[in-house]
Order: sequence, then C-alpha cells, then structure tokens
Amino acid sequence: MMEKTVLITGCSSGIGRATAELFLDSEWTVYATSRNPADIADLEEAGCRTAALDVTDEDEIAAVVSRIEDEVGELDCLVNNAGYGLYGPLEDITIERLHHQFDVNVYGPHRLTRAVMPLFREQEDGTIINLSSIYGRLSTPGGGAYAGSKFALEAMSDALRAEADEFDVDVVIVEPGPVETGFNDRLETELNDLERTADYEWLYETIEDANIAASAAPFALTPEEVATVIHDAAGMKNPDPRYPVGTFAKLVVYSSFLPDRVRDGIFKVIRKVT
Repeated sequence: MMEKTVLITGCSSGIGRATAELFLDSEWTVYATSRNPADIADLEEAGCRTAALDVTDEDEIAAVVSRIEDEVGELDCLVNNAGYGLYGPLEDITIERLHHQFDVNVYGPHRLTRAVMPLFREQEDGTIINLSSIYGRLSTPGGGAYAGSKFALEAMSDALRAEADEFDVDVVIVEPGPVETGFNDRLETELNDLERTADYEWLYETIEDANIAASAAPFALTPEEVATVIHDAAGMKNPDPRYPVGTFAKLVVYSSFLPDRVRDGIFKVIRKVT
C-alpha cells in the first residue's frame, strides 16, 4: 500500500494536534501547519512535515500546496481544522470582528479548498474534511457569529460535495460536541474585548457559564476522539457526508428539527431563569 499524504491546518493544539499525531502513527505523510511554526516544532521532531500557514494568507497556502506537489507529488486528504469561536450578542459584535470570524472559519477553508482542488481533479481522487460543530446545526443566543460561520461552512460543503463528485473527491463534515481543548481560553478573551451593552449582561453570564460547564461535563469529548473520526473518514472509500461526534452532538442534531417557536420558547425560559 502506498503511503498517503494529509494536510492539516491548526495543529498547534487540541483537535488539530491530535489529528496530526494519529495520522502520523498510521504512517501517513503528515503536513502539519500552524500560524506559528514554533508551536508545532515537536510535531516536526516526531516526523511531521511542518509549515507556517495562516488560513487568511493566500501566499502561505499556495506555498504549502506547492511544497507538497514538489516533495510528494500528490495529496490524499485536506483537513480544514483551523478556527475559533466568536461569542456575544450580535449587537455588540462589530463588523470587523464578524468579518474576521468568517475570514478564518469560512474563507479559510474556501482558500484551502481552491488551492487543492486542481490537484484532486487531476488525480481524480481526494478527501476534504471540514471541521464544523454542533453550532453548524443549531444557533443559540450569543452564538450567532460562530454558528453563522459554521452554518455557512456546512452549506458550502454540501454544494462542494455535489460539485466534486464527478472527480471522485469526497467532502466530509465533522460536527463535534463540546471538546476538552483550549477553545474556551480564546472565547473568554474575545468576550472580554467586546464593548458590552449592560442589557445583555445576563447573556454574557450565560455564555461564560455554559461553555465552562460544557467543556468540563462528563459528555465532553477528548481531542483524540474527534481525531479518530477524522482519521477514519479519511481512510474510507465512501465516507458519510456528516459525522456528529458524541452523544451530545447527536442530540443537538435531533433538536435542530424542533419547530422554531419551540426553540425560541426554550431560550426565553433560559433568559428568565438567568
């Protein structure tokens, strides 16, 4: 069996790092990337090929893809993992911050996809795995910006899957529930940088409490559990279009089919309680 090659974004920590390690253990050629290569120096020592890659920088993306073509000649899988969560009332989120959320979570995967698709089409083979979230199925108060980016990513993935089908390119969406990562550290930073409207203080408290509770809850996933789903999907001949990861994620999928008025009523009760 020929050794396969994978390109993974956002490998400095969490899911991206666990994914790079798992693919490496499975004897794939792993191109692990991060905005700061120093953050993944240990992955290079372990055997990964590392590179600086900011998903908002088209020149860095082009350089990494060109390097893969020169060194290996083919690419079997792209894992669009890099992303972050911007939370807060939409009234308090500036256009600039919203644009950056989409620049990383939506335009970033789009840039990577455009860069690798010519190679995939020529090979008539390849897999694109986009890391979404339960927020790609359900939007909640305070999560509109992040959910909006994940809804957009899922919609684009659905379109791409049909467009790329004739080239035997698979497009997969992975939807984890809460994960035990440093995700909440940046979430707290982003919240603290917002100019808060006092009328939404209940919502800020709810966001902070909910995310702290979710990441520490018994149902919270480890990065390795999500990495296993990514790795397994990459090795399948006909992977499913979507993989909700964990019991909580599957419950959220079912809840997304509730009537809008029912969900609105649930959020109203939460607001009154808090």
